[in-house]
Amino acid sequence: MPAANRNDAGAEVNAPMTSGPRRMLNEKQLLDIIPLSRTSIYRLEKAGRFPRSTYISANRRIWYEDEIIAWQNAVDEFIPNRGRGKGRRRAASVGTT
Repeated sequence: MPAANRNDAGAEVNAPMTSGPRRMLNEKQLLDIIPLSRTSIYRLEKAGRFPRSTYISANRRIWYEDEIIAWQNAVDEFIPNRGRGKGRRRAASVGTT
């Protein structure tokens, strides 16, 4: 019996906190939350570094809020060797000419 209880407890940990439907965000709501432009979001999505959108009709795409929150939490983690972008240059040394 104790082994069954441990398996049940593990299932509860992995279960979502609420059993209701997942919240969907349209593009305007997403842009209010994420400090990036539309183009940057689409580029990150295409590169696989941002949650994929889902079409719910021919002209309506949505993002799931829980996936966006998970992405935000992953971005919040400190990664010391994360690049700073193509446009950044190293500071010039004082002794070089």
